[in-house]
Amino acid sequence: MKKIIFLVVAMLAIRSAANAHEPSLKKIFNGKDLDGWVVPDNNRDNWTARDGVLYVKSDTSRKGSILWTKQQYRNFVISAEFLMVDGTVDSGIFLRSENDQIQIGISGSLKRDLTGSPYLPKLKYPVEADVKNILKEKEWNTMKVQVIDKTYTVWLNGKQVMTYTSESIADKGPVGLQLHPGNVMAINYRNIMLAEL
Repeated sequence: MKKIIFLVVAMLAIRSAANAHEPSLKKIFNGKDLDGWVVPDNNRDNWTARDGVLYVKSDTSRKGSILWTKQQYRNFVISAEFLMVDGTVDSGIFLRSENDQIQIGISGSLKRDLTGSPYLPKLKYPVEADVKNILKEKEWNTMKVQVIDKTYTVWLNGKQVMTYTSESIADKGPVGLQLHPGNVMAINYRNIMLAEL
């Protein structure tokens, strides 16, 4: 009996130690307004919040914009759920600046879905994430991005799909969400959470 109790206590201790290394994610989107975010000038209802969801949609100008966090980060993990609603969805998560982005949806230049892949203006898509049979059409998906120094890793729906080291990533900066210019599109986000590392 003592051996069983010891084994149970040991297993609980191991599980507790493993969970201690998991970052504690905190909401950076409150689900009811854009408090904590820098709303683009002339928003035109491109970015609206209600009932726990961030609604992102193009307007007739198709100018596009970026919604940035007010806070800046160095090393962090961000997690968000997204639902590609309508049109040619070309969105993504910017990491510390406009230089490094994780694509969500159709690449404007390559005309195919590159969700989870890094986009850098000078290099375009230096590697491509393999999301075949992972990305869910017309359903909520969860993307998690970990950024440590110059390296970022992406998980889609719990599966690691890409790791990349960017020599040009900024040392510190905000996180941004993109509404790509030129497209007619709608995408929703919810449960946007972040932990500093």
